[in-house]
Amino acid sequence: MTEFEATITDLSHDGRGVARIDNKATFVSGALPGERVLLKYRKRHRNYDDAEVVSVLEPSPDRVVPPCPHFGQCSGCALQHMAPAAQIAAKQRVLAENFERIGKVSPERWLAPLVDEPWGYRRKGRFSVRYVAKKERVLVGFREESNPRFVADIDSCLVIHPKLGDKVGLLAALVGGMDAARDIPQIEFAAGDDTVALVFRHLVPLSERDRAALVAFGQAHDIAIYLQPGNQSSVHPLWPEAPRLAFAIPADNVELEFLPLDFVQVNAGMNQRMLARTLELLDLQPGDKVLDLFCGLGNFTLPMARHAAEVVGVEGEHGLVERAAANAARNGLSNASFRVANLFDDQRNEPWAQQPWDKILLDPPRAGADKVLEYLPRKGTQRVVYVSCHPGSLARDAGILVERHGFRLVSAGVMDMFPHTAHVESIALFERG
Repeated sequence: MTEFEATITDLSHDGRGVARIDNKATFVSGALPGERVLLKYRKRHRNYDDAEVVSVLEPSPDRVVPPCPHFGQCSGCALQHMAPAAQIAAKQRVLAENFERIGKVSPERWLAPLVDEPWGYRRKGRFSVRYVAKKERVLVGFREESNPRFVADIDSCLVIHPKLGDKVGLLAALVGGMDAARDIPQIEFAAGDDTVALVFRHLVPLSERDRAALVAFGQAHDIAIYLQPGNQSSVHPLWPEAPRLAFAIPADNVELEFLPLDFVQVNAGMNQRMLARTLELLDLQPGDKVLDLFCGLGNFTLPMARHAAEVVGVEGEHGLVERAAANAARNGLSNASFRVANLFDDQRNEPWAQQPWDKILLDPPRAGADKVLEYLPRKGTQRVVYVSCHPGSLARDAGILVERHGFRLVSAGVMDMFPHTAHVESIALFERG
């Protein structure tokens, strides 16, 4: 295929370099802004093209050697070839551009970025599993960077929990030796402070031989083994009989138990830093009544309850609410309570939505919180902290809070929850104008 020289002018939202060739955007895997590269096309489209680097002719000063031998093949990381400080700066630029372009607002001050250990940080995730007939073996890993239909052929991962990172190849060998090798489509992993768990999804009943192999693997590596023969409710432990997954928040004397498929923040170290910053921005007082929307297991709710008079968490998933309430009771927090509600529906007539709240915490999924902002916050709310996993929805919602509700965007900044990826996690403080 024909090769071209091009200058990379920008970084896309998914971490690829951007060049303009014949007035057409070309997204170039493996390229960084400011570089002159030789590229070849992967796929041509009507309005844009996909390409990959053949060689770097003039490297960026931000280019580094990726530590992982699978970088470029595996889609788990997009920015290992970019210096960590440059990654943070790029994410801060994305956030600023989204505020300006979408929300038409900008913070009065920028918060220093939150960073933590960039390796071995990922405590939650999912491996794809595929039996490849041509190779006569099973592959376990993330999807290929160049073709998401295929599973990358990897034997280790530097960003997932250290207890699992060097065992990816062992997992592939384990599944490859099972009777159900062709009927295990995924393995989910979850790590608490003391226990690491694997959940094997299987499409056919497992033979006694397969079950014994899984137990032996768990015992050999001190990893809890769960089976998932159907939907999420079918998950159950195989070994040991009753594993316990939990993580502590030492600063607030809180511990949360969770199930292996529950949502928890992927990066344990960053979660601690994020919680500390959230509490700092909320500036909770002993008499405050606080509403925590999209509360999940109570990751924010329970630490806030140590500092406020009352905290109510609202979440759409019944199971998470049940476990959040159990966590509150286990931690002796009688001032934390929980409600089940779909926050993408209009909940303005619910009692919790009509109560006066001094402060509100928002931690929505990628879609954001615009539906909630149609009826909240009410006039008495003086401060809102917004934790975001998508800069576009945060920027949109920031515009709503400022223009419709009379708040000021006081401060904002990025939190590097997913180092070496293009994912932008951020936090923003709004105060009544």
